Amino acid sequence: MVKKKTKKTTHESDGSYVLKLVLYTIIGSQWLWIEGTNKLTYIPIPIGLLIGLFFVRHERFQIDRKIEYAVLLIAMIIGFWAQIGLFIR
Repeated sequence: MVKKKTKKTTHESDGSYVLKLVLYTIIGSQWLWIEGTNKLTYIPIPIGLLIGLFFVRHERFQIDRKIEYAVLLIAMIIGFWAQIGLFIR
């Protein structure tokens, strides 16, 4: 007799999924702007993307990882254009 293995699925509520996407958007839009040699130039570093990728990789409910990556990338582009983040002189 062959026993079938049942796949254990984890269900996530809609509210927690939307909250997670909002948090990824906020985290992904953060940049570190370091002042360059010229006073008018800044060197941008996407720290929000790096932190967001860490959270996505170590998340307990890894259901839609591709969507979370896409949200992080879109938030990173918006954060670059809006110059959101920490400015260091």
